[in-house]
Amino acid sequence: MKSIFHNNTRYAVIGSGSWATALIKILQDTHDEVLWYVRDQHMIDFIRENNHNPQYLQAATLDPSRLKMSFDINRTIRDADVLIFCIPSTYFISEMIPLTASLEGKFIVTAIKGLIPERNISVTEYFNRIHNISYDYIGVIAGPVHAEEVAMERLSYLSVTCKKEKTARKLAEAFKCPYIQTSVGTDIYGLEYAVVLKNIYAIASGMSRGLGYGDNFQAVLVSCAYQEIRSFLNRSYPDKTRNTSLSGILGDLLVTSYSQFSRNRSFGNMIGRGYSIKAAQLEMNMVAEGFYAASCIHELNKKYNVDMPIAEAMYKILHEFRSPAIVFKALSEQLK
Repeated sequence: MKSIFHNNTRYAVIGSGSWATALIKILQDTHDEVLWYVRDQHMIDFIRENNHNPQYLQAATLDPSRLKMSFDINRTIRDADVLIFCIPSTYFISEMIPLTASLEGKFIVTAIKGLIPERNISVTEYFNRIHNISYDYIGVIAGPVHAEEVAMERLSYLSVTCKKEKTARKLAEAFKCPYIQTSVGTDIYGLEYAVVLKNIYAIASGMSRGLGYGDNFQAVLVSCAYQEIRSFLNRSYPDKTRNTSLSGILGDLLVTSYSQFSRNRSFGNMIGRGYSIKAAQLEMNMVAEGFYAASCIHELNKKYNVDMPIAEAMYKILHEFRSPAIVFKALSEQLK
């Protein structure tokens, strides 16, 4: 594998939401120039004039003079070496439709926290199967980290995985700064699917709070959720050398389940308080990845048949429109 990580490596972020903006802020603090695909020219103009994203993570101050922004995804991809995809999974395919630029020789990084709906595959699997990108040229980055705390430069942690540890360490170097620490691993599958699953459980955590359950129940709920994640990973992709860091799985699950900044937790809380799914989605005005993940994991688990009562409960509430109160009462009798 020819290394593309060197002093002149050019990094690009594909996407312009809150997490993408947080990654841009980090990369601006570690590199002289960062490429950024922003699909809306009006947003680009606003950032150039006001030094922040008008819609997402407005607290993050940006330096437009060191940003090479474009609404042409092909231009951004042609000019970069490392492509960091940070688009909500439900919009991923539509954003990829205009892609004509070659991905040959590019290093693909996914910071996407969901599976591709209907196809029920991860983003790394998509690039491997559809674009024939070797897993040697694919990486995954995840939390535990919230974009809002990055904007405030509070100490945060990124988990970085690549097929080879040496590559993961080189990629991790791109994100290290005074407020970002990193851990590295080689379990691409484990980290990517753990990120997908934790969003489902964050909805459950928020929903339990909205329904009036207390801290004691929530502690059991999140503990059992962690076991469900481990069970699914070990059944769907057994790996005796699995070395995904504890912070990358458990830490990300905890912060997403408990934080005030968690959109999935907020989404679940609203439903627990009586909001319809549609009303909760409209009020949030952001994508709660766990909503779509609940359906994807339900379909995938038909193959693996892992005992996942919490994930299945979320599927029943979110996609079969069962009563949250009734489903949680039954769930509470299953958890131990």
